[in-house]
Amino acid sequence: MKAIAHRTTGSAFTHRIDIRQHQLTIDEPAEHGGADEGPSPQELLAASVAACTAVTVEMYADRKGWDVGALEVECEYTPAERGGVTAFEVVLRLPADCPPERIERLQVIAAKCPVHRTLDGDVSFSQRVELVEPAPARDG
Repeated sequence: MKAIAHRTTGSAFTHRIDIRQHQLTIDEPAEHGGADEGPSPQELLAASVAACTAVTVEMYADRKGWDVGALEVECEYTPAERGGVTAFEVVLRLPADCPPERIERLQVIAAKCPVHRTLDGDVSFSQRVELVEPAPARDG
């Protein structure tokens, strides 16, 4: 899986993200010096947890033939202070008539979504620099 961030000519922090054939715009909110043209990278992390949890729960429920109604997953993310712990609070919103044993099983399954497992496991980063020639100026 790959995502590429391209700087745009707008705000200093606005970037276009290319993922397969899809494009997203990210930016920082105005209070952090951005133009608020899209969610921040931190907000996309919370969105990834919420979306992955929702898809994982729906896939499992579909296989079981369970109706989860208008499933909703909320994720609130609090970045760690230096030396602290990053906190994710995930809330599953299920139909009021969902049986307790089904709720319990869906909670277990929700915690097994791939993004949750990635963030909960060991993570490594590698980084390198590639120098590129600037694009030639285009005549107007």
